[in-house]
Amino acid sequence: MFIGHFTEQPWQKEDWPTAWGSGVMEVSNSEYDPFRAANLYNRYMDEKVYAEEMGFDGIMVNEHHSAPFCMNGVANVTASILARITSKAKIVILGNILPIHDDPLWLAEGLAMIDVISRGRLVPGIVRGGGNESLAHNAPPHFNRERFEEAHDFLIKTWTTPGPFRWEGKHYHYRYVNPWAVPYQKPHPPIWVPGTSSRETVEWAAKHRYPYMMLASQLDLTQQMYQIYYDAARQEGYEAGPQHLGFMFFCHVDETEERAIEVGRTLTQGVRSPYDPGAQRPRPWIEGPPGISTKSARALRRKMVASDSSGRTRAGARATFEDQVATHGMIVGTPDTVVPKVRYIMETLRPGTIIFRTGDGAMSHQDQMRTLKLMGEEVLPAMREIAKELGLPGPYDVDPRTNEPVAALAS
Repeated sequence: MFIGHFTEQPWQKEDWPTAWGSGVMEVSNSEYDPFRAANLYNRYMDEKVYAEEMGFDGIMVNEHHSAPFCMNGVANVTASILARITSKAKIVILGNILPIHDDPLWLAEGLAMIDVISRGRLVPGIVRGGGNESLAHNAPPHFNRERFEEAHDFLIKTWTTPGPFRWEGKHYHYRYVNPWAVPYQKPHPPIWVPGTSSRETVEWAAKHRYPYMMLASQLDLTQQMYQIYYDAARQEGYEAGPQHLGFMFFCHVDETEERAIEVGRTLTQGVRSPYDPGAQRPRPWIEGPPGISTKSARALRRKMVASDSSGRTRAGARATFEDQVATHGMIVGTPDTVVPKVRYIMETLRPGTIIFRTGDGAMSHQDQMRTLKLMGEEVLPAMREIAKELGLPGPYDVDPRTNEPVAALAS
């Protein structure tokens, strides 16, 4: 099993107005305080280094744009720093938003450098991105999937084909492709694909045998998306296994149940919080501009945030703290109570990768460091034993491309 750590790296400000919500394309950057930002960036780096020290296999970073709930506007900057200040953990980018890149050659060069500096620890995940990413970077939403797939094909060719060569596609044109930097890993770094609601993306990932990571969704909907992957894999002539599938969810571990609940609640507070009924949600045309997603993806997304007769969303990312805990969308407790709940997820979904989302919302640095320590000392070792018992290999135990066993994850 592969176990990762992630935080959205949210902006933290005690007097952030509730009505601003997560601030996506709604709040002027005049509110940005570089001095506060410097402290937060360095805090999050310290936490990632400590996560490696406590035994996490990977450190996940992502990016969002014009979005205070995620300070990491350029994931590759963070990944570049981690390549030098860490030594063991995989650097998992979930992921680079391919459709907003007008120059994927520059992206190929940057990722190759990160892979080389880290001596082959990069996992360059790729995503299509949300509506605000396309709008913020003036990328046409109706070409989102086309640009994603062509940029992917260009990256793979650039990493695996000696130059110089010429590229003439629909969206990208190069007379000369011959970057001096090429990846450390051969034939190229392993690509992972995260998502939540797009059947087409799941099928595309299965076609390429790329591990698919389901992000903070209800268990039943996650099972549905996993089944789509299994079915698509069979159509491609292979049997998918745990090494092809991952799951990310909120978690907080503390010394007592009472403290776990008190501190865990902060995961749903602060700038990141969409849970307060008074918070401003991103406008529909920002979340999903015309052309960026299919009807099936929009239908599933509506189901993920569906409200009951009282108008309350009972599960998923927009549910309250209590409802997320009740539906296993968020796990809080002591090591003794958290491990059985994590085991339930492992038994129900059978993922080969689990990424814990911690230190998010309004959680303090001290609370995050304490949970990382408890997870490293007690939760992670128990999970590895459960994974062996259940037969849940990760993508570094069984190669997703060949389904053949590989050397154990280096410690």
